[in-house]
Amino acid sequence: MTLATGAPVVTLRNAPVDPYDGAIAAARTCYAPRLITTRDLTDTQRANIGKLTYDGGHHTVYQHAHFEFGLEQVSRQFVWSFLHSHPFYNSEQQSQRYVKMGEPRAHVPPSLAGEARGVFERAVLDAWASYERLSALLKDDTFRILKELRYVTPNVSAERLRGIEREAEKKSIETARYVIPLAAFTAMVHTISGITLYRLWRMAESGDAPGETRTIVAAMVDAVRAHDPQLFDRIAVEPIARESLPEAAVAVGRHSTAFAQQFDARLGGRVSKLIDASPEAEWVTAEAVRAVFGLDAAEMPDDEAIARALDPSQNRLRLDTLNLSYHSPLMRALQHAHYVFAKRISHTADSQDQRHRMVPASRPLMTMADAPEPDVVMPQLIAANPAARAEFEAQVARAWAARDRLLSLGVPRELALYVLPNATAVRFIESGPLIALVHKWTMRTCFNAQEEIYRASMDEVEQVQARHPRLGRHLGPPCVIRNGLISPRCTEGTHFCGVPVWRDWPNAVRRL
Repeated sequence: MTLATGAPVVTLRNAPVDPYDGAIAAARTCYAPRLITTRDLTDTQRANIGKLTYDGGHHTVYQHAHFEFGLEQVSRQFVWSFLHSHPFYNSEQQSQRYVKMGEPRAHVPPSLAGEARGVFERAVLDAWASYERLSALLKDDTFRILKELRYVTPNVSAERLRGIEREAEKKSIETARYVIPLAAFTAMVHTISGITLYRLWRMAESGDAPGETRTIVAAMVDAVRAHDPQLFDRIAVEPIARESLPEAAVAVGRHSTAFAQQFDARLGGRVSKLIDASPEAEWVTAEAVRAVFGLDAAEMPDDEAIARALDPSQNRLRLDTLNLSYHSPLMRALQHAHYVFAKRISHTADSQDQRHRMVPASRPLMTMADAPEPDVVMPQLIAANPAARAEFEAQVARAWAARDRLLSLGVPRELALYVLPNATAVRFIESGPLIALVHKWTMRTCFNAQEEIYRASMDEVEQVQARHPRLGRHLGPPCVIRNGLISPRCTEGTHFCGVPVWRDWPNAVRRL
């Protein structure tokens, strides 16, 4: 195999005609007796209002313009560490299940040369070879399990078997991707507002991939500047120097293994541990519902109020696949109960988990929390297959050895981290309001959800049910929430997991 690499490719796919003028016209509208258009602006207004609004912190005017970028040849480490680490974006990202086995494609830091570059490239190629071997080792197990889940009989058609075999191949690839390095390329459509682009440019030296980040965000800025020079020529925005960022005050490598050990001990064997919750979550939720209707507790007791918001037989919005919670006066009552969790999942799982942007987290700087020894999450499919387990463990050891060699050659830690696998464990604190968590748990307790996020969500639901049973009784995957109230019961269509989960939830056993 030959490693393909190259510089990031940034394309401005879509943008308003006059984004800067649109912002100034919006600002003028606030103080005008009519709607101001871009045709009404003078150059003096462009100069004065732009500076006044930006310097004064009146930034909502720069949120109207949105920029749709195409990003190619960017690493998954960059996306996780920077691009998806805040809530103000929309992305459609290439799934890693479509990474081609014989075509290793990854970010190689341009500053690497000589032995260091050779070590880095060898580590990426080793990971791709292991990815191919793991996929082959897992396919038979996956095929066997899927045949049982799809109720295959002796007279099943050849076409049906081929379909299950294709499904098994995809599932084995999805699991084998845990050994792919964080440097692996991805592609995406990424849309942000003007104010978010300003913020990204200011923070371009932050995160675990500052070199790659600076290159990509600079290309985004250049693309927008070419489209409308005013947006950056009239507003002076520059990156904050890396040494001036608050994280720079803590020395890299200062940490010990004590944090990870204490964190894992606190988890007590769980993927996700409830560490804090609104003590009166049930009463607060009921009181908020009553406030919507102007009723007191005698007119609407707590149990009735909670059921009005969460019981799908009373609130049909719970059955709608379009999440309408934040647009419902009633369901906005779920915003006031709050839950905090400590979690340990893999880098690849967290790359999906962080897309639940209304449930934010304090994720680690990997340069600070980098483990001296292999520290990974092993998927259950790999753990159950001795040959696959041995392959996985051998590749993890090779990845850590490559990282250590790079460090010994003087390579900065943030660059050496690129060779670590997707399986690398990350520990963080995550929290959110019930309104966001209800949606997340509905989606992620489905058997088709990513394995680790599913297990974390099941942990969370179980603990919330124990702490606040009147709220927790209304939680579960779509097929459970729908409870025969609406058809189809499963929202996954042809991707139905094959298990009638609703018959024995939460005790139904997930095998894949």
